Amino acid sequence: MNRTLLALFVIVIGFGACKKTTDPLIQYNAQKAIDDKIIADYLAANPGLNAKRIDTSGVFYSIKAGEEGSGNDLFTSSTQVTVGYTGRILTSQVVIAQTNDFHPSYRLSDVIRGWQLGIPKIKKNGKIRLFIPSRYAYGPYPQDSLHLPANSVLDFDIQLYNVIN
Repeated sequence: MNRTLLALFVIVIGFGACKKTTDPLIQYNAQKAIDDKIIADYLAANPGLNAKRIDTSGVFYSIKAGEEGSGNDLFTSSTQVTVGYTGRILTSQVVIAQTNDFHPSYRLSDVIRGWQLGIPKIKKNGKIRLFIPSRYAYGPYPQDSLHLPANSVLDFDIQLYNVIN
């Protein structure tokens, strides 16, 4: 009887150890490490970008000299920005969105968190390149309309045409 209970206990523990974690914090931290490595590797392979990190978020940006824009605009969550952009999946450089000659306007609070952090780094008529970990984009949620898989690290070229407060 004791052997049967011991065997059953070992089997239950064994299967429990093989189970994939459903703890959201563990999953978040694991994906964070993956995203941060993807961005770090890309930037190391492209040192000419001179990318800088925005605080502790893991979002990086690159602004070429002379492309900062001009003005003294203040950005809040209700600031409306008019932009042109090309968005790519960083790992494959597959374009997921592009505005071409159409320049949409968005309230800053309505865009992904990576844009909320990055766009205020430039002024009107400025250009910026953002490297955005999935947690500051769409996270574990695939975006079928963009053909964007879950946990995609994004690379955006953005031109800021107008700022309205």
